[in-house]
Amino acid sequence: MMADETKNEETQVEATVAVEATEAPAQEAAPAVEEAVDAEVEQHEGRGRGRGGREGGRGRGRGREERRPRREEEDDGIIEKLVHINRVSKTVKGGKRFGFAALVVVGDGSGRVGFGHGKAREVPEAISKATAAARKKMIRVPLKEGRTLHHDGNGRFGAGKVTVRTAPAGTGIIAGGPMRAVFESLGVADVVTKSVGTSNPYNMIRATFDALQNQTSPKSVAQRRGKKIADLLGRGGASEAEAEAAAAAIVE
Repeated sequence: MMADETKNEETQVEATVAVEATEAPAQEAAPAVEEAVDAEVEQHEGRGRGRGGREGGRGRGRGREERRPRREEEDDGIIEKLVHINRVSKTVKGGKRFGFAALVVVGDGSGRVGFGHGKAREVPEAISKATAAARKKMIRVPLKEGRTLHHDGNGRFGAGKVTVRTAPAGTGIIAGGPMRAVFESLGVADVVTKSVGTSNPYNMIRATFDALQNQTSPKSVAQRRGKKIADLLGRGGASEAEAEAAAAAIVE
């Protein structure tokens, strides 16, 4: 009897040690996953920025600097901006299972922009899915003089409300968070924006695109109404010569 009890106690001790050894790696995996996510995000952002990184760096930083121009050449001029990445975890038998969701904005820098999101078990795969979705849903936005919007506008999605305003040359992009990524990818150089109601990047992006889709140009309005562009521009008190010159300067 004593021998049986001793064997049972040894068996229980071995089982406890095995369970602790199985749970320990799962608990230690969370910090390692967070570091891997930060590294992937930093690497993707560095590729999208091109040559604007450190100069004269050594070792790891220099390697990133050499890889950035290659990514731009492969993208054929398409600008990619990683706006947000979310990590979720599901507790399962034996540890935690992680998943990632990425929000990406892409544009050609000359009037076309799109956004997309993707989910995957790994960060690079989620970013690739989001980029592919964004490329499929790019829209054309008319730009005034290739640097700003033609007129002010409002956009709304859910609890997010944004206001976009045209601006004179030299103003710059006065926008924050996800909205800045949209206008940088679009190719807008001067714009003033305001976002109220929410800080959710998904709702802010959708509200911004709602405002951009409502943008119209004098050329499209003139075609829709069957008039000349000079006729529309001459109604603000401008002379016929000034209206003709302004109409000739409009590209889109």
